[in-house]
Amino acid sequence: MKKLVLFIAVLLISGMSYGQFHIGPQIGYTASTLSLDTDSITNNLKSNLLVGVFARFGKKFYVQPEINWLTQGSVFTYPEIGNISPIEQNIKLSTIQVPVNVGWRMINLEIVNIRIFAGLAANFIVNKNIKTTGDDENYPEALPTEDDFKNMQWQWDAGVGVDILMFAVDVKYMGGLNNIFDDIQFGGETLTSKSNLFVVTLGWKIL
Repeated sequence: MKKLVLFIAVLLISGMSYGQFHIGPQIGYTASTLSLDTDSITNNLKSNLLVGVFARFGKKFYVQPEINWLTQGSVFTYPEIGNISPIEQNIKLSTIQVPVNVGWRMINLEIVNIRIFAGLAANFIVNKNIKTTGDDENYPEALPTEDDFKNMQWQWDAGVGVDILMFAVDVKYMGGLNNIFDDIQFGGETLTSKSNLFVVTLGWKIL
């Protein structure tokens, strides 16, 4: 994480030496899910808020690093087995997210511009919370615990943005690149799961 912070600091210092530079806070809405490669467990989206800061430098082409605080996760529903009712796990992963995107201003007018962008994001999971409901003590399968989740995950992202005066609206999709679980066995198979996000942010360019 120290290397990422140093990298962002270098970007900010470099950006100030070039023409166009912006920085400011942002808030947003996220819809997250932890994908599963099995049909026996269902998962549902979780909606949450995002808060963070962003910086942007460059004119037609630009670089935009961010630091965001958000919660990722999903709701897993395990199947009914015999006379044991289905079990539900509400998974919340509190995350410091550090995306770095490269973008292109397709339309760049005085009041409004339209952008497309793509990049990578590092996710540092700082708190894990799993709330299990159901008769889990009698369930014949071992369910995931907080210790089974990795502390870091990488994502790719791509999206579009619109700037109107000092405000910036970005809409993007973020897909997981690596498995967020350690090896978990369920129904005789090893589960894999990746964190995916749909994100809408509103930023305010104070500089």
